[in-house]
Amino acid sequence: MSTPTPQKRPAKILVVDDDKIVLRAAKEILQREGYQVVAIDDAVEGLAAAKDPSIDVAVLDIKMPNLSGMELLGAVKQVRPEVEVIMMTAFATVETAVAAVKAGAYDYLTKPFENIDELSLTVAKAAERKALRDRTRVLEEALSAKSQFEDLIGQSPQMRAVFKLVETVSYSTATVLIQGESGTGKELVARAIHFRSPRKDRPFVAVNCSALTDTLLESELFGHVKGAFTGAVGNKKGLFEAADGGTIFLDEIGDVPPATQVRLLRVLQEGEVKRVGASDTIKVDVRVIAASNVDLLRAKEQGKFREDLFYRLNVISVTLPPLRDRPEDVPLLAHHFLKMYAGKLGKKVTGIAPRAMEALTCNRWVGNVRELENVIERAVVLTSNEILDVEDLPSELREGPRGGGEVEVFSLAHLPYAQAKKLAMRAFERRYLSALLERCSDNVSQAARAAGVDRSNFRRLLRQYDVGGRSLSDDVDDGEREDATAG
Repeated sequence: MSTPTPQKRPAKILVVDDDKIVLRAAKEILQREGYQVVAIDDAVEGLAAAKDPSIDVAVLDIKMPNLSGMELLGAVKQVRPEVEVIMMTAFATVETAVAAVKAGAYDYLTKPFENIDELSLTVAKAAERKALRDRTRVLEEALSAKSQFEDLIGQSPQMRAVFKLVETVSYSTATVLIQGESGTGKELVARAIHFRSPRKDRPFVAVNCSALTDTLLESELFGHVKGAFTGAVGNKKGLFEAADGGTIFLDEIGDVPPATQVRLLRVLQEGEVKRVGASDTIKVDVRVIAASNVDLLRAKEQGKFREDLFYRLNVISVTLPPLRDRPEDVPLLAHHFLKMYAGKLGKKVTGIAPRAMEALTCNRWVGNVRELENVIERAVVLTSNEILDVEDLPSELREGPRGGGEVEVFSLAHLPYAQAKKLAMRAFERRYLSALLERCSDNVSQAARAAGVDRSNFRRLLRQYDVGGRSLSDDVDDGEREDATAG
């Protein structure tokens, strides 16, 4: 069963103000922006409406009869703590603003609004924050559901197949061969198999076969006796003996030299090891899990790997897919690493902005999960924000897919068609909006006219693609401004 995602729908806004003129103006402004709006002129009725689980943002007036806005703020936060609340008043003071924020308000607005877009822009930011928290909650739930596989994380069909295979083979003693590119998590699979097996309370010994010289590898694996070679000043147990009763994980098994392959074959066939320089053998009960980032079948066919050893290792085969073939796992993994490194570093970094997550999902991840982990660790170390954004990512990830050429096609070719098309369109639209605003000196109304789009819809596009900001200007008629900010 795949991890659910929050359903995409217009944010639902609750507006509570006893001034019916302001209430009507706020409702019209927000409905024009495409929001669902519930407008109520009584604070007590507003509290009842706030209990609706579909409410995302509440806009509350401070001065109201029966129940003050501050009291309503506290009550809303008690019954729906996830709702973002914006306070507004015609009698603003620094003290009331500070008190509202301390009580949990997202922002504070003064009536009449400074311009036609002040309310809609503030609501948009609050709704985006609510949506980000919803996505984070879904990712947290998905991570919790996968906790039984330790740090082996994924929700794609490929990874669900791996999880199922791990469940099936853990309770046997059969040798397992794990194949996959570097950074895909082969040791995590080996650990998951071991710690779900009857051997879980016995040793798990991991050795990287490519990191040792031929002589040292044999000594490490099988041990040696005193005088076996220069420097052998005493007897030494090998890693097979150390793993007795448990599991040994032989990483990069494809790099083992031919002579050592022969000795490994004997261990698998006879269940015994002979220390380097010794004449007698030692019985061991060890489950072997091997891994390789090279195709051992091809290596066997090329004569680089013993055929009999290959078949002894390849009793059960697990193939880990590269991260580029399972882009739906990127958000889950990114959030896992974010939570892990924020905890290690003691930093309050709680989420990843949508455009940053889009850039992460679009990347090909040549280094697979290990590369993604390094990117998130770097971002958490360097950021000064609570939410990671594209500015926190390495420069090569910030631009996303580039349009109009072979580079874009190559960067998206690992994704399903529908997802690749969506990302390419978003990248084009973001570049188009940025270029048009630059051409129009950041004047929104002028840019909207040039694009042939209604100004409110153009503003909505700017928010959707996170282009521009509050510094953008408008050439709005005074009559339109007064009508929108009445009250």
